Amino acid sequence: MTDLSDPEHCPGTLRFSVLGPLSVEADGRPLELGPLKQRLVLAMLLCCPGTVVSVDMLTMAVWSDEPPRTARKNLQVYVSALRRTLAESGTGAEGRLLRRSGGYLLRPAEAELDSLRFDRLVRAGRAAASAGDFPRAAHLMGQARQLWTGPPLMELACSEPVREAAERITARYLAVSEDWAEAALAAGQVADVAEATGDLVEAHPLRERLRAAHMTALHRSGRRAEALAAYDELRQHLSRELGLSPSPALESVYRSILADEVGYFTGPASAGAGGQRRAPVVLPPDVRDFTGRESQLRELTERATDGNTVSVVVGPAGVGKTALAARVAHRLEREFPDGRIWVRLRADDGTPRSLASLTAELLQYAGLAATPGSPEQAAAVWRTWLADRKVLLVLDDAPDEAAVRQLTPGSGPSAVLVTARSRLAGLASVHRIEVQPYSPAEALELLGRIIGPERANRDVAAAERIVTACGLLPLAVRVAGLKLAVLRHLTLGEYASRLADPRSVLDELAVGDNDVRSRVADEWRQLGEPARSALLQLAAAPLARAFTAPEAATALGCDPVRAQRQLESLIERGAVVSPEAEVTAHATLYSVPHFTHLYANSVSIPAVDHCRTFTG
Repeated sequence: MTDLSDPEHCPGTLRFSVLGPLSVEADGRPLELGPLKQRLVLAMLLCCPGTVVSVDMLTMAVWSDEPPRTARKNLQVYVSALRRTLAESGTGAEGRLLRRSGGYLLRPAEAELDSLRFDRLVRAGRAAASAGDFPRAAHLMGQARQLWTGPPLMELACSEPVREAAERITARYLAVSEDWAEAALAAGQVADVAEATGDLVEAHPLRERLRAAHMTALHRSGRRAEALAAYDELRQHLSRELGLSPSPALESVYRSILADEVGYFTGPASAGAGGQRRAPVVLPPDVRDFTGRESQLRELTERATDGNTVSVVVGPAGVGKTALAARVAHRLEREFPDGRIWVRLRADDGTPRSLASLTAELLQYAGLAATPGSPEQAAAVWRTWLADRKVLLVLDDAPDEAAVRQLTPGSGPSAVLVTARSRLAGLASVHRIEVQPYSPAEALELLGRIIGPERANRDVAAAERIVTACGLLPLAVRVAGLKLAVLRHLTLGEYASRLADPRSVLDELAVGDNDVRSRVADEWRQLGEPARSALLQLAAAPLARAFTAPEAATALGCDPVRAQRQLESLIERGAVVSPEAEVTAHATLYSVPHFTHLYANSVSIPAVDHCRTFTG
């Protein structure tokens, strides 16, 4: 079989490694990566390849909660030194390390970063397993496992964000090891599985899929007594540490070994056999007239099926984050046989729900009895249940990072999809997708689907004015379309004229229980007073006009450095946007989201000293 794990060596080859100690090699020669803080910066960038890592996250990784006043300048020094190292390597890779609004971005090629090669092999292996080609699946995932050179980034464990990223890498490796073991068992590679899973089970005793594969391999190797002892060891461990019993799937494997039956464990999907409880499916309805977003759908679907991934969908109010997540969840029925669970993390009034309320709901979906202990203990039981199952968990409208961490397992084959108003910058090793407003063509397509293409095409100019007044946001376009669909006498031209007045557009975009103003007001209330006050000043600019950081400093009455910090904090909260396309030859451009801008101009501006009160 073809070896895909190590692309052909050629002059100018660069190799980054995070599946073990951090290292960089150029043509087989190790590069000097500099002092500890510089290596921490590089590690964080490599753990999020192709994704902007915020300055705040890098600062947290390097200095924890006690950064010096010169932290940002020091980060610039470390990044410059890393660029110089890449330039001196002779591989032409210095252009891969880029400055982006709010942070830095490292773009290694797939062949250059071991974790990206690992991902490619795993995708190919899982595709082979889905097609029933278990020998090829085991070979490909075995190649992926060979890229592992030890616990990742252990020498940098002094940094909590790096340590969290390393834990996620480890969890992904374990999930792939479980997939490999099951494919290898199906391919008859019993001895290999018994040996490899023995070491893994010893290091990770609570992973039931590993334990099941290990027990099956021992049984098939004629070591029935050892297989039964392995089950008893886990049973005692679960009872002693968590007060739980082994899962029905593992009990089924145990009973088959007791009966001396020959079979192999097929993973969590088999748990539904024999009259067991059906996998929970708790999803909102799919949007029938869902429009556009094909690239985001494809990207989120691929990430979710990679195993033990967390994807965060962010964007301003009304941009369609929830609809996008729902469409992804409905597409993934076959990939998550143990269930697809949707839970909203805020109450109807926009306030964050309590952990007790969330865990009670989730444990009910899981078919588990309520835990008599604290909400934290209930959350631990939920995470334990989730860790050994292949479930898609959708956390809608997350208020902060803590809400996500409490409900997300650190390991296992499940995937988590989060929607949030802010960027949740404190979450390390997650994949972020920032959802932008529609293109004009997409917005017109959605409007036509709701009111009928013939009616939309009768007055295309008015339809264009309507979607423009809606800021090209799916929520607003949908509300406008529903209003036109109900009020058949209302012409597109008349409605476009109503929406032309910025003072009344929020009031016009309301029909039934769909109200754009209330949605924007809810998000406005969640911002702190200093952030709201800053937005009031920034929104004094014309609606369609972007602004530069110096212009923001003038509006806020702050020096440029402090104004830049305020902008970056507002970007993380989703209250200011800076599309990559909005970069001139001289400066990055920023803007206040369409309806946040309109809402800010509908409330009064208090007298506030922004330089003194803004906390970020």
